[in-house]
Amino acid sequence: MSPKFLRIAVVLGLLSAIGPFAIDMYLPALPSIGEDLHAGTSAVQMSLLIFFLSMGFGQILVGPISDMVGRKLPLYGGLALFMVGGVGSALAPSIEWLIAFRFLQGLGASAGMAVPRAIVRDLHTGNEAAKLMSLLMLVFSVSPILAPLTGSQIIETFGWRAVFWTVTGAAALATILLATSLKETRPVEERAGSSFGTALSGYRFLMGDRNFLGLVAIAGFGIASFFVYLSSSSFILIDHYGLSPSVYSVFFSINAVAFIGMSQLTGMLAERFGLRRVVRVAVTGYATTMVVLFAIMATGVDRLDVMAALLFVGYGFLGLVIPTTSVLAMEEHGEIAGTASALMGTLHFAIGALAMGVAGLFFDGTPLPMVAGITLCAVISFSLAKVTLGRSREAVEAPAE
Repeated sequence: MSPKFLRIAVVLGLLSAIGPFAIDMYLPALPSIGEDLHAGTSAVQMSLLIFFLSMGFGQILVGPISDMVGRKLPLYGGLALFMVGGVGSALAPSIEWLIAFRFLQGLGASAGMAVPRAIVRDLHTGNEAAKLMSLLMLVFSVSPILAPLTGSQIIETFGWRAVFWTVTGAAALATILLATSLKETRPVEERAGSSFGTALSGYRFLMGDRNFLGLVAIAGFGIASFFVYLSSSSFILIDHYGLSPSVYSVFFSINAVAFIGMSQLTGMLAERFGLRRVVRVAVTGYATTMVVLFAIMATGVDRLDVMAALLFVGYGFLGLVIPTTSVLAMEEHGEIAGTASALMGTLHFAIGALAMGVAGLFFDGTPLPMVAGITLCAVISFSLAKVTLGRSREAVEAPAE
């Protein structure tokens, strides 16, 4: 891989990681935020849910804007908005103010979620796009490994408010990298036909594309299963199993290692077996692993080591699902890459937020409802893959895709 290829992957990965960094880094602080702001578990979880919602739905606007004005300007605007939300969250006097500024911060983070995928499509398709996407996810996935560990140390030393000052500083660094290390990939001549009118037409077209929607939903429910884990894991592992915030961060990071390690095999496996076959095998492995975990815990086995081992295996399979489905969904929509990426991201986060909300209704402080939610999402993802990829022609299966 050329140095330019690697540099682009690093910059895009860091831009994409800003939003997740603001999630993962403060997960160990959720219980202490509730105590400090005198808020209940549901209210504290709302500060997480509202971030997901605004980060998801903000992409609906920022994606088409990136088609109209280029990729870099929306990224600058999003990073600025993110920093304003970060400062406000750090100074929030109540849970209501924290929720409000988290909403603003999520809107800013939406640019970092939608635009990098469009840039990947601007530059590459097929297996080359899969390689770049997997590298992007390697950098992106540094967040769930380092962010909880870093966050727990910051929280223990300086308190939870310092987390938001830290993510604001990370956004400032990302702004510098954007200015110095990434060129515009959407030339002026390609923007001429882009407008909000064409974006609406693009959204209507995409909403009628069963293949696009199926691929997006496969990844969406895979991501949703991880969102369910995000929203409940700190309460379960810290309060139910008695882990310290630092040990919780290590536990959380182990799953991210599995996800990252497997995602780096995407390009190699796609060249040998084809992207669609990789998706089918991966969702089958993921759903099977989660069903086994649920069956074990439903019998009354409440062991952290069992849950940790099977989640590690399951999230390894999930690491193959996300980059492959993203590349396949974007493959035929290069002319509206920003719009397609925006709709993909919005649907991912909408499905994830819905899953988090439903799982929260059944939360009782024990791991079984969380595991049930993860398993249900995995099974739905598997079922969608059977329907979506089952109607593909054999020609699409060729590794040359």
